[in-house]
Amino acid sequence: MAITTPFNAATAAYGNAQRLIQQAGKPATDLTALAPSNGGNFAQILADNVQGVVDQGRVSDRMAMDMVNGKANVVDMVTALSETEMAIESMVTVRDRVISAYEEIMRMPI
Repeated sequence: MAITTPFNAATAAYGNAQRLIQQAGKPATDLTALAPSNGGNFAQILADNVQGVVDQGRVSDRMAMDMVNGKANVVDMVTALSETEMAIESMVTVRDRVISAYEEIMRMPI
């Protein structure tokens, strides 16, 4: 599996990390104010993804009701249910990774 990260993106990431490390020594500095505004806020990205899972669940529910009423075919319903299942599994994976990262941060010595 090859990583296709552009060189400029990697350089910018290292530069941002270096700047944050330098600023971490100053306790009065708000590190969140130094974050570049071109990227999305993690909380907003997470909220958007959760909303996407909820929306996908609604589509599956609607498709199931249409199937019961004879308005949809089986293939469409199974596809909608599979997409919802994959979306939920993805969110569970993200949740597990966030919890793992939090636990690892909590184990770091100060």
